[in-house]
Amino acid sequence: MDEKLEPIYDEVLRRNPGEAEFHQAVREVIESLGPVIAKHPEFAERKIIERICEPERQIIFRVPWQDDDGVVHINRGFRVEFNSALGPYKGGLRFHPSVNLGIVKFLGFEQIFKNALTEMPIGGAKGGSDFDPKGRSRDEVMRFCQSFMTELYRHLGEYTDVPAGDIGVGGREIGYLFGQYKRITNRYESGVLTGKGIEWGGALVRTEATGYGAVFFLREMLRARGQDLDDRTCVVSGSGNVAIYAIEKIHQLGGRVVACSDSGGVVHDPKGIDLELLKQIKEVERGRVADYAERRGGEVRYLPGGNIWEIPCEVALPCATQNELTGRDAATLVGNGCIAVSEGANMPTTPEGVDVFLDAGIAYGPGKAANAGGVATSALEMQQNASRDRWSFEATEQRLGEIMRHIHDLCYATADEYGAPGNYVRGANIAGFQRVADAMVALGLV
Repeated sequence: MDEKLEPIYDEVLRRNPGEAEFHQAVREVIESLGPVIAKHPEFAERKIIERICEPERQIIFRVPWQDDDGVVHINRGFRVEFNSALGPYKGGLRFHPSVNLGIVKFLGFEQIFKNALTEMPIGGAKGGSDFDPKGRSRDEVMRFCQSFMTELYRHLGEYTDVPAGDIGVGGREIGYLFGQYKRITNRYESGVLTGKGIEWGGALVRTEATGYGAVFFLREMLRARGQDLDDRTCVVSGSGNVAIYAIEKIHQLGGRVVACSDSGGVVHDPKGIDLELLKQIKEVERGRVADYAERRGGEVRYLPGGNIWEIPCEVALPCATQNELTGRDAATLVGNGCIAVSEGANMPTTPEGVDVFLDAGIAYGPGKAANAGGVATSALEMQQNASRDRWSFEATEQRLGEIMRHIHDLCYATADEYGAPGNYVRGANIAGFQRVADAMVALGLV
């Protein structure tokens, strides 16, 4: 880290104690910014870094709800509206027991730069709750979502703050949240939430967008090296929305995904994951990858508590959660011949793992660039809502591909400009920061 920037990071640590993930996200960005501040001293004069690191607004609230047996539960809700220099706050809601203020702040901080890289007019935010939808009935999930929105609605609006889904928040939850927002406000404000059902304001490709986008970014990284995905052996961690559609797009582009996972373990299918079976189990039945292994049979192995990164592959896509891929895992991947990593999750690789990938010189796409396809398509959904229009799947996917190609090229060119050719971490951090910083200078001290 540039010694001039160390006091800024130290102040972030002092003001935000105990928020390890947020500290990690901030440090990764600040470590890239020394050359930018040297080239643009006005950013230091106006304390742009310090202002970006402080959220514009942090909202914490109580979420009381009643289960099917009449028992009352109390959860905590969060919304961190981090930066609106480029447009209304935009970022997902996560329902998971691990959610706390530090997690939401790290996600919101990453979202600022991810959204900036899309060059769409959206700011950065994140939110969620420590509610766990697993094992809950549809009615229980509905009652929780209604209680959550009854507080959050006052902070939202299509020109103010536009949430979407994340871990634990899919189309079902978005439906309940939107229904309650509509009920309270008496407005059919379609653009206030994205990830909606196709029949009531959603956009085609939004479901697939994050997974597809991570693979499109991967394809561009390989192309820059004169390579492609044909016949590549791939592994994709997770088995939720992002992982499933990353697997789908890899198969469409000629690769073969041989392993995926969930919190219980890893399934290894040497002939390639049967995507239709996986979709049936995960999306329809809400089952586990252990069920996939049992029903698929043959050479398929289920490894309870296994480590997916120990399965030899040429391409890896971490699509589960933060810090799932450690330095040891990264060394194992590189040692087994992995040539490319594209992050479908948010900050899934630890700093030690990132260093291993960069030192090895493999193609490594950080999440704020590689998984930006989801929020980019959310912005396309907002466009369609604003114009009362509906685009075809083909047209929307083409636009997604163009956006991911542009993000790749922007990161690649920026890294080259600042003396770090091929370093997408440096390129993504600098390009995203510079776009937000320019807007903040233009808007004055606000």
